[in-house]
This record gives sequence, structure tokens and C-alpha cells, in this order.
Amino acid sequence: MTDPPFRRILLIILDSLGAGEAPDAAGYGDAGSDTLGHLAQLRPLRLPNLVSLGLANIRPLENLAPAPAPLGAFGRCAPASPGKDTTTGHWEIAGVHLARPFPLYPSGFPPEIMDEFARRTGRGWLGNVPASGTEIIRELGEEHIRTGKPIVYTSADSVFQIAAHEDVIPLAELYRICETAREILRGPHEVGRVIARPFVGQPGSFVRTANRKDFAVPPPPGMLLDRLAEAGWAVHAVGKINEIFLGRGIRSASKTKNNADGMAKTLEAMRQTSSGLIFVNLVDFDQLYGHRNDAEGYARALEQVDVWIPDLLQAMNEKDLVIFTADHGCDPTTPSTDHSREYVPLLAYGKSAAKNVNLEVRTSLSDIGQTIAENFGIRVEKGVSFLSAII
Repeated sequence: MTDPPFRRILLIILDSLGAGEAPDAAGYGDAGSDTLGHLAQLRPLRLPNLVSLGLANIRPLENLAPAPAPLGAFGRCAPASPGKDTTTGHWEIAGVHLARPFPLYPSGFPPEIMDEFARRTGRGWLGNVPASGTEIIRELGEEHIRTGKPIVYTSADSVFQIAAHEDVIPLAELYRICETAREILRGPHEVGRVIARPFVGQPGSFVRTANRKDFAVPPPPGMLLDRLAEAGWAVHAVGKINEIFLGRGIRSASKTKNNADGMAKTLEAMRQTSSGLIFVNLVDFDQLYGHRNDAEGYARALEQVDVWIPDLLQAMNEKDLVIFTADHGCDPTTPSTDHSREYVPLLAYGKSAAKNVNLEVRTSLSDIGQTIAENFGIRVEKGVSFLSAII
């Protein structure tokens, strides 16, 4: 194993931080979506550390002046795969381009799916509508406790979500129900993820627990994490990365409760490993703010990450590289609460990496995965590496 340019790479997904409508956004109903740009218009954002890395050099942003000499490389990536969901974006980063998008269910799942689900679980169901997870347990939680029927709902993502009170349907049974749903949802109905959404509490004060579990579609062989494992490089996952990739190629993983926990566990992972890939998802942007059209909450969450960045940079050594990007958009300022088809930002910084490098507009999120692959002496199927521009 030869010594790579960067012995350790941190890949941090700022979940849903889109950077302007993609060229084909209108085809997805997302013309005009601009997650980062609209947040910057909302009020002056306090992002001195992200700006110093080159965030405001990617494209003009109101109230954010570009850095005269950014400390890192900067650019943005256009999505190449059809779709705008979590799985599609993360898989594309890892070098996988989908031929067709994962199915979505804006009117709920069809009778043939729900009838089979009821027959095989023996519990029936409630809901079967697109909904916010917190809202649907508030609306249907009491009926769920009375009937024992699991609450089924979906979202703008390709997901089949099952909510249940932990005292009504124990976790082990809820997970088995999710496995059953995963078996049913094949062929044209193969959603990206089936998700267990347990909750506790009393009517009027239900709270989702940290026992969420994702049952994802297996990614195709040969994606970035497979290749890293085959070459002997360790991958540590922080947040929902482990579930998105079904643990494939991942040596160790840390579950997280929120962005703050994810940032703390990223620093903890840096203390525990000195080489390989630390792959991080900070989910609050999407889950708590984007889907709820909470633009101010989204802005504050971005500022909280910015406050954390000096601790991250201080923990980095001379042979580290950090890459910040996103998987799709979710503009909280538009009427839609769905994901949005957008470019994603790209920032790359290392103490020994080149400074003030304009990576321009990349044609695929897979350029990120190919860059990481080339650094570690391997290749993935898709993407054009920009490693030579930053070493």
C-alpha cells in the first residue's frame, strides 16, 4: 500500500444544502430553487469559516463577500443521476449513476402493496400518506395505541416509513415489520429505503426516539466504499451513512442524534483513526429544517457548523483533507417541502493542499468519489478526479 497524497479524508455531507437550481430543475418542478442562495438572501449569514474556505467564491451570494484568497478549493457539482433523493445523491458521490430514479408516492402506496403489507404483518396500517414524521404521530399516535396498527407514511424521498410506539410494537417486532416491507417493495416499487420510526410518550407529547433504523436497497458492487475496503483502507461512517450503504465497505460506524452529536462524533473518529475515509452526514438541515420550510432554523444550523469548523481544522494533521458537499437541495423558502434538484457545493481543504483553486462546475457528484478513489490508488466507475488540481 503506497503512501497517498492524503492519508485521511473527511467527506462531510451537509444534507440538502443545494447551491442553485440544476440545468434540468424545471423537469422536477424545481425551477428557481436555490437553498444556499435563498438562505443568504433571507438575512446576513455568519459564516466566516466557510467563506474563508471559499463558499462565497463558488457563486455570488447576497451578504457574503468572496474571500480574496480562499484557503481551499471550491466549485459545485451538477447531479447526473435521475432523481433528487438521499440514496441517489449519496450513491452518485460514491461513483454510482442510476439508470432510473427510485419511485416516489405522492398519493401514498397502491392497494397491492398495502394489502400485502397488512396480510403479512397481521396488524393492518394507518396513514399511507406523505407526511411529516412529527405531525403524523401527533395526528395518528393515539389511534395507533388503541388499535396496534403501525403508521405508514412517505415523503418527498423514496421511502416507506413505519412509525410505532415502542410500548405498542416493541423494537424487535418493528424491525421485523420493516424487513417484511422491504421484501414486498421490489421491482417497480423498490423504494430507496424502508425506515423504522419508533416513538414514545403520551398523546399530545409524543417524541421520536433515537432507535430509527433504515433498510436500504443494496448499492451496486464496485462503489467507492467497496473499493476502499478491498484495498485495505478503513471507512468510518458517522450518521446515516452506514444505513444508506447497508454497512458495505464500512469498518466502524457512529449513530448520531443530531448535527451537534454528528460533529462531536466526527472529532471522536478523528482521534481514533489516522488513515482512510471518515464519511459524515449531518442530517438536521434536511430533516428538521428543509422539509419543514424552517429557513431561519436552517440558517442557524449552518452557522452552528461554521462555529465548529475551527475545531475540525485544528484536529486535522498535515496529511488530512476535508471535503464539504451535499446530496441534493431542499429549499426551505419555496412553497414545496420536497427535495429540490440543485447543484451541490464543493469545498476541499487540507493543510498541505493547494489553496485558492477554482474547481469550476463539475458534471457529476461522482467527481468527489473519483477524487477520493484516486487518492487511495483505486478507481470507481463514474466521475472525473480533481485530485491533481489540489495536491
